[in-house]
Amino acid sequence: MGMDYYKTLRVDKNAKEEDLKKAYRSLAMKWHPDKNPNNKKEAEAKFKEISEAYEVLSDPQKRVIYDQYGEEGLKGVPPPGAGGPTTFRFFPRSADDIFSEFFGNDSSRGSARFARGPFADDIIFDQVGGGGGGGGEASTNVPRKPPPIERTLPCSLEELYKGTTKKMKISRDDVDAYGKATTMEEILAIEIKPGWKKGTKITFPEKGNPEKGNRQRNMLPADLVFIIDEKPHPVFKRDGNDLVATLKVSLADALAGHTSRITTLDGRTISLPINAIVNPSYEEVVQGEGMPIPKEPSKRGNLRIKFNIKFPSRLTNEQKAGIKQLLSLS
Repeated sequence: MGMDYYKTLRVDKNAKEEDLKKAYRSLAMKWHPDKNPNNKKEAEAKFKEISEAYEVLSDPQKRVIYDQYGEEGLKGVPPPGAGGPTTFRFFPRSADDIFSEFFGNDSSRGSARFARGPFADDIIFDQVGGGGGGGGEASTNVPRKPPPIERTLPCSLEELYKGTTKKMKISRDDVDAYGKATTMEEILAIEIKPGWKKGTKITFPEKGNPEKGNRQRNMLPADLVFIIDEKPHPVFKRDGNDLVATLKVSLADALAGHTSRITTLDGRTISLPINAIVNPSYEEVVQGEGMPIPKEPSKRGNLRIKFNIKFPSRLTNEQKAGIKQLLSLS
């Protein structure tokens, strides 16, 4: 079955990002080897497990794959009956790298660097080479990260209504343990939640390339960010959580009443008896037939129907007289 990352971090399966950070912070501080000099071997093992669990659960893509296939799925070997292979490959970072990135270090300028670590008695001193005296930029082993790489992810209104998972193959540059440049390929599973809006960002930490010309071992890859874009729809327009559609109606139906029909984004047909007189500003509202509300999955916005009244291009004298007589009676 592999490791139970939720149990390792002591969180439930619905834990949010802040819950994961809080759990990791508490457990990492408790089990850091430097804080357990009399029990260092056990502490190192615990510290590694905690870091690996946090790395997987804090990464949306890795978490989706882990929830579906378990630890074996992260290694590209889903259990029997999992419903198909996956080409995802998990390369865990070192526990120290995760800890340093999470807590960070403060540096000062000068011929030497003093930095206070996350522990009260943890003072780091790095001597910087270079003769002569004079201050200069202090070196640091803290991993640096370039700006995120952003890509647009077009989605149909149907996909944003029902939710979907898009799979995207990426190729990125990397450096192996010996400093040799290499190319890695992965399949990213991008989970689109029902009701997500244009501009929503999905971040895959460190799935981009390092900054060009800076592929040293202390340069982290950039984050890869996908930004949701909404494709135009032939029938519906989105207004917040509402859907708006405009239907054509004849002048006779606008005055005498009629039944309109519209097909929803999930394929249902709704019949709308219109008994009111439809004027150019009239709007029919169908409660709860709009877009899902991401923070309240059981609720939806409204469907608002507007009307485009088709006026006749010409009328005979007899028709005009009849209409005048009819309208004068009302």
